[in-house]
Order: sequence, then structure tokens, then C-alpha cells
Amino acid sequence: MSLVKYEILNKVAEVASFTRAAEALGLTQSAVSHAVSSLEKEFGFALIHRSRAGVTLTSEGDTMLRAMRHVLDAEELLQQEAAHILGVTRGKVRIGVISSISSNWMPEIVRIMDNQFPGIQVELREGDYYEIEQWLLSGEVDAGFLNGQNSGQFQFTELQQDPLLCIVSDKSPLYDKAEIDIVELEDMPFILNSHKGTNDVNVILEQYHVKPNIRFELSEDVGIISMISHQLGISILPKLVINNLPLTLKAIPLKQGGYRTIGIAMKHQASPVTKKFAEILSSWLKEQNMK
Repeated sequence: MSLVKYEILNKVAEVASFTRAAEALGLTQSAVSHAVSSLEKEFGFALIHRSRAGVTLTSEGDTMLRAMRHVLDAEELLQQEAAHILGVTRGKVRIGVISSISSNWMPEIVRIMDNQFPGIQVELREGDYYEIEQWLLSGEVDAGFLNGQNSGQFQFTELQQDPLLCIVSDKSPLYDKAEIDIVELEDMPFILNSHKGTNDVNVILEQYHVKPNIRFELSEDVGIISMISHQLGISILPKLVINNLPLTLKAIPLKQGGYRTIGIAMKHQASPVTKKFAEILSSWLKEQNMK
């Protein structure tokens, strides 16, 4: 069975569309459809459920795709090891990133990778911690940024502790404070980041038994900041997401401290290219911290 067919099915599942998969792979839609149909004929059961809303994997398709990804990963590792023996760094690395990392770190890291290792193709996929962990488990990414990882399934390297800050408007009674005691947030109108997985803000609120009046739960930091700008509440956000606050807003440290731990998780048997990416990332962060 052709690895190309596996790659096609993988892309169809990723983008949930024959048309978008064809565009991404530089193929015709009929070629993509034929490849999937050919696999279904070889296996003897449906892999894709087709509907007017789009395409989704059948339960059998999901099971088979997981196995196919292992094969594709093994092929990619084989090619990378061969290149490594020849003294060449070449291959593809897929990284799961959170929004604050994609905007603050990735532009410079990708630039460095492009300049120093033009043979490495970096692919970024943005999501929250929960989604990135699921992508790691399913093999959809080779490495991903998480906020702490106790699972033995991954190799986790801590990179940085990102302080949590209280964001208030100039109309807030807390605006002139040099620091804020988290207990002062009890019953105050609050906008919470609603991402799935371990929520760093919920953790610190629960740690100190503080229950603010949660008015809104939003998934995008820009929406939270906009709500605060309109005096609709306050919030707690990591420092990395608030580089360009409006002049009417202020980021104030918490008396109790508090931070999120950012690290990169990867398979224990990571590919040479994945290891090279992590090495470049760690070196760059060390240089930034020394400035």
C-alpha cells in the first residue's frame, strides 16, 4: 500500500475536506478522492463519512489513520536518520503552539531555522493546551507547547515561567495599586479565559479559595482585553499575551505571585529534526533571558 495514500487520508482528516486537502497537497480533487476510495477498497470498509457538511472519519477510519500515522512517522524518521548519517539536517517538524507563543517566539525561531537549517520544514498548528496534548497523542504533531506535563507518555522540558498578572481598567478601584492581593478579587466582575485543559487562572483562584463573579468566559485574549477596556470586568492573564495593552489598561502583579510553566513536550523517541528544533528554541530563550 502506498505511503502517498496514507498522506492523502491524513490531510483529508486534518482539513475535513477533499478540496482543501487537494490544494494543500498540490493534487486534483479527483486524485484525492480516488486515493481514499482505493484505500477503502483495499481495506474492505469505509474510512470517510461523506455528507453535505463535509467529510469526517468513520470510527474504523479513525482507528486506521492512527496506525497510518505511525507508519508515516517511521518513514519520516527513517529519512531524517539517513540525512543525519550523511551530515545533512533535513526533514519536517510539526509543532503545536498556543497563540502567545506563535506571536512572541515563533517568528524569530522560524527565521533562525530557515537561515541555519533550510532543509528543515517547520509546520505550526495553533490550539489550546488540551488540543495540543491530543495532537501529540494522536501523532498529528511532533512536539507541542504545554503548561506542565506529568504524563510519562511525553518528554517534557520546562522552558519558562510566565508571570500571571491582573489586568484592570483605569476606572477600576484596583488601578492605582502596586500589587493586588488575590483575595480582593472575591465577587468582582471577572472575564475568564475558557480554554480547555489545565487552566492556570482557575488553579490559582482555587488555590486561594477565591470566587470572582465570572461574567464572561472567552477563548481569545483579545476579546478579554476588549471587555476590560469597556469596564465590564477584570481578568488575570499571562505576561506573554499582554505586550501591547491599551493605554487605559494596566497589568498589576499579584501579591501571591503566580505563573504558568511553559514547556515543550515531545515523544521519548523524538526525531533528529524535532530535537534540533527544541535545541534551537532552548538556546534562543537562554539568550533572551541573558539580555
